[in-house]
Amino acid sequence: MSLFTSCILSPRKKSDGARISVMSRHTLNDGKTADPRITLAQYDEWLAIFGPPPHLIGDYYKRGLPWEGFAEQYLTYLSKGDIPHYVELLARRALEENLTVLCIEERHEHCHRRLLAEECKWHAPQLQIEHR
Repeated sequence: MSLFTSCILSPRKKSDGARISVMSRHTLNDGKTADPRITLAQYDEWLAIFGPPPHLIGDYYKRGLPWEGFAEQYLTYLSKGDIPHYVELLARRALEENLTVLCIEERHEHCHRRLLAEECKWHAPQLQIEHR
């Protein structure tokens, strides 16, 4: 089985398996207004725990935090409390069924979904990851 990463706005593919939003919120940049492009039809589950904390989103998009700093802080976030347990559960699940983790970014290079997928692979080295 595989763990895919994709933009939440991308069309469903038969191979996607369960489509899981890993966004902290489904809003426009104001953080309050629902993003009309994101509907329940685009994802099957929403695991907001994997979304970057709001202050980190603000630091990156509004206050100019470089990608490297964002990535470091997001990975630190994934290492705290119960979150590593949930990352491991996601990784194990992806070994049993295809999963696609979704975020609003079109490309994976500067998106937390790529970092999350890499953390899953750390927990399950045999996991296949494909960025779509």
